[in-house]
Amino acid sequence: MDKEQQYRRVFGHIDKNGDGKISPPELQICIGRIGGDLSLEEAEMAAEMMDSDGDGLLSLEDLVNVVEGANEEEKINDLKMAFKMYEEMEGSGCITPKSLRRMLSKLGESRTVDDCKVMIAKFDVNGDGVLSFDEFREMMS
Repeated sequence: MDKEQQYRRVFGHIDKNGDGKISPPELQICIGRIGGDLSLEEAEMAAEMMDSDGDGLLSLEDLVNVVEGANEEEKINDLKMAFKMYEEMEGSGCITPKSLRRMLSKLGESRTVDDCKVMIAKFDVNGDGVLSFDEFREMMS
């Protein structure tokens, strides 16, 4: 079963009346089944926030966008945590050849500072000799 089929299956379970849209009451029931507690008013607000066409109901596309968006946010948070491990100093906002060497050494990989300069240069878009978070994210993708 591919990802699209899985989304359709989940959507079908939530869409109790089979109209192709998830209403706030259907969303409320779904959240309740997985152990959450959502008032009808909260379900209406959630549906309004996730709704792409302004009808107050969620389409399959809306559901996919929410799930995929949450996954993307999670990936970015994971990358931010990894970036902080490699950063020169807390909050400096960049990975230097020395900080890269130090982290690789902690991971059991011995590299020279020159090796690390070469590694950084491959992804250093602006040529400043260090990696910003955006450059690091590109490197990790």
